[in-house]
Amino acid sequence: MSKKLPIGINDFKKIRNNDYYYIDKSLFIKEIIDEDAEVILLPRPRRFGKSLNISMLHYFFEKSDKDNSKLFQGLEIERTGNSYLEKMGKYPVITIDFKGSKSKDWNTALKRIKRAIADEYQRHSYLLDSDFLLEHEREEFKAIMSLKAEQTAYEFALQNLSKHLTNYYQEKVIILIDEYDEPLQSAYLNGYYEDIIDFIRVLLIRGLKGNSNLEKGILTGILRVAKESIFSGLNNLVVSSLLEGRYDNYFGILESEVEEIFNNYGLEYELKEVKDWYNGYYFGDKVVYNPWSIINCIHQGGELKPYWVNTSSNELVKDLIIKGGTDVKTDLELLIKGNTIKKRIDENIVFADIDKMSNSLWSFLLLSGYLRAKDQYREGPRLYCDLDIPNREVQYIYEEIILNWLEERITSYKLELMLKALTTGDVDTFTIIFKEFILNSMSSFDVGGDEPEKVYHAFVLGLLLNLRDDHEVISNRESGYGRYDVMIIPKDTNKLGIVIEFKKVNIDEDLKGAVEGALKQIEDKQYKQDLVRKGIEDVLEIGIAFSGKKVMVKAL
Repeated sequence: MSKKLPIGINDFKKIRNNDYYYIDKSLFIKEIIDEDAEVILLPRPRRFGKSLNISMLHYFFEKSDKDNSKLFQGLEIERTGNSYLEKMGKYPVITIDFKGSKSKDWNTALKRIKRAIADEYQRHSYLLDSDFLLEHEREEFKAIMSLKAEQTAYEFALQNLSKHLTNYYQEKVIILIDEYDEPLQSAYLNGYYEDIIDFIRVLLIRGLKGNSNLEKGILTGILRVAKESIFSGLNNLVVSSLLEGRYDNYFGILESEVEEIFNNYGLEYELKEVKDWYNGYYFGDKVVYNPWSIINCIHQGGELKPYWVNTSSNELVKDLIIKGGTDVKTDLELLIKGNTIKKRIDENIVFADIDKMSNSLWSFLLLSGYLRAKDQYREGPRLYCDLDIPNREVQYIYEEIILNWLEERITSYKLELMLKALTTGDVDTFTIIFKEFILNSMSSFDVGGDEPEKVYHAFVLGLLLNLRDDHEVISNRESGYGRYDVMIIPKDTNKLGIVIEFKKVNIDEDLKGAVEGALKQIEDKQYKQDLVRKGIEDVLEIGIAFSGKKVMVKAL
C-alpha cells in the first residue's frame, strides 16, 4: 500500500511520525553545518519545499526534552558520521514564520508580525520560570507574549530572545526565519513599504548582525531583497539563489525523484508530458520539478492540469504585467509564443524599482519562478539570462492574467462577439464593442503619457490568446516596405486575413485624419503582402486612431 501524500504539510515531524511519503533532503543539514557563513539566505519560488526544510532544521538542531533522533532514522544524514550527528539536539532554536502576515494595511500587517513573534516567545515561556531574566526583562517578555509591548520590543525581539536562550542553555542560538519577504511584497502592493522595511530591517539586523549569541541564521523567502533596503551592513550574510549550485539538490524535486514517486504510486510515468507541465526549472545546474504540482498530480491520479496557480493570488505579477509598458507587452508576447528573451538580471530586488526598471521586473519574474533561465552568462560584471516560460502550468498563469484582465473590462460574451465580428469582417459590430472595451479599460489608467498604448498592447495579447486555435497573431513585424501593428493570419487560407494599424493622435490632431493616415500607411507599405504570399486572397485592412478614450475605426 502506498504511503499518504503530504499535501500542504510542512511539518517535518508530522510527516515522519505519520509515515507520509518523504523525499530525503536530509543532507541539506550537512550543507548548513558545513557552510562557512554565519547567516544564509536561501531564496526560492513558493511551494518548492522551503518551509519543510526549515522545519527539518528545527527538529534536528533544537535542544529540548524530546528526543527527535528517531525522525532522522534511515535518512541520509544518519550516514554522515558523528561530526554531524553530534550537532543534533545541541542548540536552542528560534523559529519565526512570516507566512500569513501580509495585509492590505500596515497596522494589520504589524499585528500579524507581532503575533508570529509572540508565538515563538510563548514557545519559550519556560524562561519565565528561570533565574536568568531580570525583572524588567521578565515584564517585557510577558508584554510581548500578550501583544502589549512597545513596537521597539518586537524590533529587538530576536536579539533579546537569543540572549535569554543562550544564558539558559549555555549554547549559542540557531535562528530560522521562513518566508521573510512575504510581508514586504504585500507592503509594496498596498503602499506601506517604507513602514514595514524599517521594522524588518531593525528586527533582522539586531538579531543577525554582530549578535554574540548567534550560532547560525537561516532565512528563506522568494526574493533577495536588496541589501541596502533590508540587510544593510550584514557582512556575515551569504546568499544562494536558484541561479547558483550549492543547494540545488534540496529545493524542488529532481527528475530521478519524480520518476521514483510516480512508479511508487503505480502511475504510468510519461516523462515528456509531466516535464511539459511541471518541469523546466534550473536550480544551479539541476533540472527541477515543482513539488507542489507533482504531489497534487499524483493525488489526482496523474491528472495533468495547473495546480501551482491556485496557491497564490499572483496579484503582484498581474499588476506588473498589466501596467508594464510597451516593451514589457512586446516581450511578453514573445514569451507566450514560446520564444526566448535576453535580459540583464539583478538578483538584488529593489521593490521600488520593479515597475520602473525593466531588468528589475524580469529579475523578479525569474526569481519568483514565473520564468526560467535557459542560459546565464556575464558580459563584464553584469549577469544576463536567456529567459523563457518554464512549462505549461506557468504559461497558463500568464494566459489567465491577460484573459481575466480582458473579461474584467468586457464580458466574455461580448469579447467572443467582438472577436467573431473582427474575424468575419463585421467592422460595425467590432467597432461598437471595441469602443466599449477601450472606455472601460481607460477608466483604470491615467489616459496621459503612454498608458493608452498599454491598453492596446494588452488587447493584442488578448487577440493572441483568444484566436490562437484558428489564427496566428503577429505584431510589430516587417512586411512589405515597413512595419504593421497587428496581422491576423487564418490557418484556413480561404478565410479572412486582417491587418490593423494603430495611430495615436495628439491633442491638436484630427481622429479622422489619423485613421485615414493609418489606412494609407497599410496601402503604401503593402503590409498585406505576407498574407498574399500565404495564399490568402481575402484581406481586411483596418485603421484605428485613438486619443485617450476616444477611438475611431475605419476599414477597407
